[in-house]
Amino acid sequence: MRTARQQHHQIQKRTPRRQPYIKSTYFSKDKVFVNQYWIHLAQKRPGDQVRRTRLFGCAIDLIQNTRYVPQSTISSAGSKLLLHRFYGQKATGSLFCVQIRHNTKTGRKDFMSVFPVTAKD
Repeated sequence: MRTARQQHHQIQKRTPRRQPYIKSTYFSKDKVFVNQYWIHLAQKRPGDQVRRTRLFGCAIDLIQNTRYVPQSTISSAGSKLLLHRFYGQKATGSLFCVQIRHNTKTGRKDFMSVFPVTAKD
């Protein structure tokens, strides 16, 4: 948890405004806000929090550098929200998924979640 918070604070120091963000290559260098991740993480149980927090650094790197097309679905909350899922692989070989919520009406993108994925045969 400590290293993920340190990475978050480094992102926060680099942003000139109040809400920390990173710029994504896939979204043509648009901002992807990071605060929503911590709100979503607080709703999970402690074991799941640790498992997801270990993937925070990999998720930030994937968001910043990926050029691959994500799996996009319309959210059940309404037609103005899209959920983009980017899949990646850690250096150890384990797979993970990064979920970004995109409000098509306002254009705002929020980094929602990262979680490990089990490989299906």
